[in-house]
Parts: sequence; structure tokens; C-alpha cells
Amino acid sequence: MKPWRAVLLAGGRSSRMGADKALLPWGGGTLLSHMHALLQAAGAQEVIVSGDRPGLQGIPDTRPDTGPMGALAQLAPRLQDGAWIVVPVDMPLLSSDLLQALLATDAACVCVEDHPLPMALRLDADMRAVIEGMGNRTGRERSLRALQQHLHAVHVPASPWQQTLRNCNTPEEWMALQGVAR
Repeated sequence: MKPWRAVLLAGGRSSRMGADKALLPWGGGTLLSHMHALLQAAGAQEVIVSGDRPGLQGIPDTRPDTGPMGALAQLAPRLQDGAWIVVPVDMPLLSSDLLQALLATDAACVCVEDHPLPMALRLDADMRAVIEGMGNRTGRERSLRALQQHLHAVHVPASPWQQTLRNCNTPEEWMALQGVAR
């Protein structure tokens, strides 16, 4: 497998959850520490954390409330060329096998059908410019789905990965996710 890096999206407001999702307890730590360790264990050479997370050298959002696409656009100029995986902090069942499947597909952008994240990107100067341009848009035009559509993303089937793709945006989803993990 070629070397790859990861962006861990952990800078949102978690408004639907009512509490900072990154700091919710998971295993012996938090969702943030779990996801960071998961990416490293899966083979990421580097994990860049989006959000004000001093313990993990997180990069604070300079343009808050612009969603995952805004966060990715702000990070793009700092990211090295090569393969990147972008994951949300609230997907603790994510599997290394799914990440490897995304990376194994040779395309500029790869995601799972009907899921904007996780996503694999092949970053270069052209991709960086597209990401930055999408980040400057407004509304639905500044979204990961809009980026994926623009890049003609390749979609891997969701069926083998349904359990690993569960995330939590509300207290109810959080409770259900904890029940699955037990």
C-alpha cells in the first residue's frame, strides 16, 4: 500500500448533539483520541486534526460554521501532495478494511455510496485549487457532496460497510451507537 495521510474533522459545533462530539467518552478515552489512534493503527503516516484540539496539535477553524467542506478548504494549502483519507470524528466503528478499500481505488476522489465520509482524495495542485474554490462557495454548493459530484467521485458499495459507517449527530444516535459497540 502506498503511503497515505488523514484529515480528522473535529472542529464542528456539534449543535445537534448539544455537546462537543469529539470529547464524548469512547473506550478508554474520547471519540477524538479513539479516531486519531484508529487512523494511525490503520497506517496513516500523519493525522491532521481540523479544529482547536491542542492535545493533538489541532488546527483551529479560521472560518467557523462553514462545515466539513470549509474545514477541508482551509486545510488544503497545508496538506502535502498524495493520498489522503478524510474522516469525521463521530464514526468510531470505522474499519481499516474500509479505509484500505477507498485507498485501493485509483481515482481522484473515492467515497462510499450514499455517504460523503469517509472519503479518499489524491491531492495535488489542481485538486487543492478545486477544494479551495468549493470552500469559498455558499450553501449547498459548499459541501462535500458538491465536491464529490464536481470530481466525479468513484463510489464503493456501502453494503459491506453498513455497521462501520454509523456516526452520531444527535443524543439518540449516540445512544444507539453505544449499544452497537457493546
